[in-house]
Amino acid sequence: MRMTLAVLGTVLAATAQAHEDGHVLAGEHAVEEKSLSEEVWDLMLPPADAAATITVEGAYRYIHANGYPLKAPGHFPNSGNPNRISKKNYQLRVPVNPQKTGRATPTNHAAFGIAVNGVLMDPATAEFWQNDRRSGWNYEAMGGACRLGLDKYNAHVQPDGTYHYHGIPAGVLTSEGGRTVPALLGFAADGFPIYGPYGYSDPQRPSAMTKLRSSYVIRSGVRPSGPGGRYDGKFTRDWTYAKGRGDLDQCNGRFAVTPEYPNGTYQYVLTDTFPFIPRCWMGTPDASFMKLKGRGGPGGAQARMPPPRGVAMSGQRPGPGQGPGFGSGPRPGGPGGGTPCSGS
Repeated sequence: MRMTLAVLGTVLAATAQAHEDGHVLAGEHAVEEKSLSEEVWDLMLPPADAAATITVEGAYRYIHANGYPLKAPGHFPNSGNPNRISKKNYQLRVPVNPQKTGRATPTNHAAFGIAVNGVLMDPATAEFWQNDRRSGWNYEAMGGACRLGLDKYNAHVQPDGTYHYHGIPAGVLTSEGGRTVPALLGFAADGFPIYGPYGYSDPQRPSAMTKLRSSYVIRSGVRPSGPGGRYDGKFTRDWTYAKGRGDLDQCNGRFAVTPEYPNGTYQYVLTDTFPFIPRCWMGTPDASFMKLKGRGGPGGAQARMPPPRGVAMSGQRPGPGQGPGFGSGPRPGGPGGGTPCSGS
């Protein structure tokens, strides 16, 4: 498959692009001119199901993928998800040496990043209480309230055929040996690497592995509007950031060394509790990720909603639930009653 060929190219490329610390990341290689024979060979290859290549050219890492996983996904459509997977043509890029901006930028329902297998990481859903986007009560994909038809890899399919992760990509984690060494799972839209859920217990040196903890907690008390009832984690607004409660900051990140970054790097961490996949960036997301939705993406206008309270975000704070989200497809505007999570 094309991914296999890309990895093989890494081994064979003697001039592979190195990072500033001289370490080459697995699965990537420098861009090299192809010979005529190589181009002919590419034309002779049959189309592959999974296709993802990661190359480095100058200051950017380029990610070309069709969004189909290397390991066979679950069956779609299924009883909780009526959509079929369709292959995409992702042409993405991120900086090789990203920089923190000193503030957190909310993802606002955009894709947070992409896994090394070429599948998007997209934590939010389009589902709101009683189909009312203006309520601000956005259902959590991993919160237990929705039947979203997730497969064993914590992924499912949007109405436009986009296969995407809502939680830790279990298949990628297994392939990367994530319990024995920190597992590089992908890259965020701002270029920082994505690891998790395990990391070195001492972030400054290779050490015993530990499961890293998010610093988000469920609020106490009762919801003041919308669905009412006690906060229980079913909605995004049920959660709040409690600085220092866990190992990670409000974007589920920390600075630590890894096999790929022996001098250390800021990294995002996927966790098995909220936020699962981060809901904000500490760097500047590349425009190529924003273009995944065009002016609103696969379902219409891009949704914008405030992050969980207690998190200081940069930029304008839009009103809750303006437009459908990226996670599970559009819903009719305005309150509609019923079960907003069924068949998404």
